[in-house]
Parts: sequence; C-alpha cells; structure tokens
Amino acid sequence: MNLTDSIRREYPFDGNYYGLKNGFKVHYLDEGNPENPPTIFLHGNPTWSFFYRNLILSLRDQFRCIAPDHLGCGFSDKPSSKNFIYDLKNHSLNLLELIEHLGLRKFNLVVHDWGGAIGLSAFRKDFSRINKLILLNTAAFLCDDVPRRIQLCRIPLIGEIFVRQFNGFALPATWMATEKGLSTGAKKGFLYPYQDWKSRVAIWSFVRDIPLEAHHPTQKFLQETELALSQLSSVPVLACWGMKDFCFHPGFLAEWKERIPHMQTLTSDDAGHYLLEDAFDFFISKIQAFLS
Repeated sequence: MNLTDSIRREYPFDGNYYGLKNGFKVHYLDEGNPENPPTIFLHGNPTWSFFYRNLILSLRDQFRCIAPDHLGCGFSDKPSSKNFIYDLKNHSLNLLELIEHLGLRKFNLVVHDWGGAIGLSAFRKDFSRINKLILLNTAAFLCDDVPRRIQLCRIPLIGEIFVRQFNGFALPATWMATEKGLSTGAKKGFLYPYQDWKSRVAIWSFVRDIPLEAHHPTQKFLQETELALSQLSSVPVLACWGMKDFCFHPGFLAEWKERIPHMQTLTSDDAGHYLLEDAFDFFISKIQAFLS
C-alpha cells in the first residue's frame, strides 16, 4: 500500500493479502492479538476497510479485528466485469473462503451498507458462527425503497459513465453520506482506491446489483437470506443507526426491529449514512460494552 502521509495518519495499518481460488487477491486488515476473540468488519459501497479505521483502533487491544476489502474495493484486486461477476453471491463466497483460510469458526460480525447483505448471506446456513452481530445502517432483505439518485446511477451506459468516468457515486457520498462533513484526510482516504474508470468497477457493479426487478439474478439469492433472518433469534444483536441517512433511513431500522424483536438499538439524530464519521464518540462506548 503506497499511501500518502495524510491518509497513513488516518489509516495506520499494514494490510494482508489472500489469493482466492478464482486467481484474484483480496486485501484485509488483521489487527490485534491473534489469541483474542475475532471480530469481522464488513464495509459496503462505495467504502472500504478505511470506514472502520477508528473502530479498529479502539477495539484491537481487546479483539482480533479483521476487515476485508471486497473484491474490486479498497486495495483488493479490481478485475474487469468480464473476468469476475460482481454480485452478492460471489462477494459472499469470497468472504467465506477468506474466513475459512483464517480458520475462524466463531466471531463477532459488524456490518455496514452492503456488508449486511454480504455477511448475512455468507453465514445464513449457520448463524451459530456469529457470536454477536452489530448492524450499522444496513439491510439484508428485499426492498424497493431506493433513492431516485441511486436509481439513476443504475441506468445502462449513462449510469456507468456517470459513476465510473465522473466518479458520480463515491465523490458525492463524501458529502451526502455525512451530516458533520469529512476532514480532508478522511475524504482523501475514502476516495483513494477509486481514482479512475478501472478502479471504480465494483462501485458501479454494486449499484447494478440492487435487485429491484423481479427477474434480477440477485433477487432470489437475497430472498433466501431474508427468509433465514428469523434464525438470528439466539444471536445478540445491536443496531447503531444514523437517523439522517438518506438511503438506509429509519424505515430500515423499523424493519429490523420487526424481524429481530430482541435487538438492542442506539440511534443518533445527528448522524447520516457514514455514522462512524458523524457520531463516533457517541457510538463507541455502546459498541465496546456490547461486544465485551
């Protein structure tokens, strides 16, 4: 990782790489004592493991913190869509392969945005592997309540040019996904891996993989995950929610409450989608207490 000094100050980690069976490498952080209980952190779109940097710094003395960059994201390989099918199923399979490589049987799971669908899809056949689950403005069920601005990014050709050529998804997220605003270093960090058409392939593919149409190939796969969510009844769950999120708005939190009645919740009226940027000090003590 050839980071600038300003980004290195925000993200002071030495990464690791694992070669998947498909021939591509995934980058992941593995911080803390290997003998400590493991916690897996899964990012969404258009972020990467950078999203969890402050949380990992706060937890790594107590937990082994593992944060992968999904293929096409962060410092993982970014194959073209001709060489890798960027969809929920394949991201979930990549995660399972990495976790098996690391020899993890039981772990805490922290998910944000698409990380919720990826993580809960990956482990849906055996939720007993999840010791505790933290949901951060995420979903793992079908929903057609998608902001129009995101739907516009899905339009063939026009949407791809907007997202990949003009950075019309990751760049606007640096102000639309936060209420407080990002520091210069944080903004550079979020955008650093996504500097050109080729490196934005996963950002575009995540948007296209939202299963809004009945015939969408990901719809059945996500529906199977949705049906499995009732099996989380024995898993302690905490939802931390930025209530100013324009995408995963409070309606999604209400949906989680219906599906997981025993879930604990902590909300911030001053936080948006990047809730760990807007209200980190507010959430961290609850997260630490819940995991401990």
